[in-house]
Amino acid sequence: MGDVKKGAKIFSAKCAQCHTVEAGGAHKQGPNLHGLIGRSTGQAKGYTYSAANVNKGITWNDETLFEYLLNPKKYIPGTKMVFPGIKKEAERQDLIAYLKDACGSA
Repeated sequence: MGDVKKGAKIFSAKCAQCHTVEAGGAHKQGPNLHGLIGRSTGQAKGYTYSAANVNKGITWNDETLFEYLLNPKKYIPGTKMVFPGIKKEAERQDLIAYLKDACGSA
């Protein structure tokens, strides 16, 4: 399991430019991530996703996020997300721990 505090730093450095995590938070270039865990791809209300993301049909959990965060464009070809991914396993685990803590579940 990852470290929430380290994950918060990773989120601030690599994700916060495009995403928010608080309940009712605004969408930016990417969707608000509150309620991410347990939600299907492409389902945040009020955000316009790519068809690829909507049609992927997976549910976000530790395993799917771990694979997605390695290389988003490989995991969901056609996604609008321009982020290249996080290669280090420990950093992905830390980020997922933070997301689970900060975003709640669907």
